[in-house]
Amino acid sequence: MTESNEFEVHPIRGRFNSAFFAALDGYINWLVREEKRSVFSDLPNEVVEVGPGVGANFRYLPPGTRLVAIEPNKMMHARLRDRALKRGVDIDIRGVVGESIDLPDGSTDAVISSLLLCTVDDPQQVVREIKRVLRPGGRYAFLEHVAAPPGSVLRAVQRAVARPWAWTFEGCSVERDLAAVIRSGGFTSVEIESYRLRSPFIPANSQITGAAIA
Repeated sequence: MTESNEFEVHPIRGRFNSAFFAALDGYINWLVREEKRSVFSDLPNEVVEVGPGVGANFRYLPPGTRLVAIEPNKMMHARLRDRALKRGVDIDIRGVVGESIDLPDGSTDAVISSLLLCTVDDPQQVVREIKRVLRPGGRYAFLEHVAAPPGSVLRAVQRAVARPWAWTFEGCSVERDLAAVIRSGGFTSVEIESYRLRSPFIPANSQITGAAIA
């Protein structure tokens, strides 16, 4: 990460991640479809998504939704535009990092993200930025993978693969307590549900979903 709002795209990993998540989009969505249907329901027609990647969440947005996409990885932008066109989403892509969202204070009623806070340099700052751009009463809806309970077999697996996993997936950490990060974000209320995913992506199978109200 640079000191500005720009994201340093690795010439190999950037393309790999774009192609990987595009190829497995349907399968990954199938794994978490029920959780996403619940947490991304009843969204307004103007939404901000931080870290949309290849547009995996566009299927949960009603046609005609105006989406501001905060996506610093420019390798994702072409796929984002194609997916938005196919889904009838009016997209405005901002190539800035989540730690410095280029939107005014209190400018949106809804922010969504999935599998975002595991990858950013400073998840606390990203959450502060999300809270900043929400209007009072606005909703932040999220789905994340998190560190498994201490002493569990899954936690041991996460610890063993943490470094190669992070290198492959652009800094993605499988060891963060993101529920605590969101709860400390200054929201008026936070509801979080923990669950265990059953998937071949074992280090990411400990997950949370929920909503925080500004």
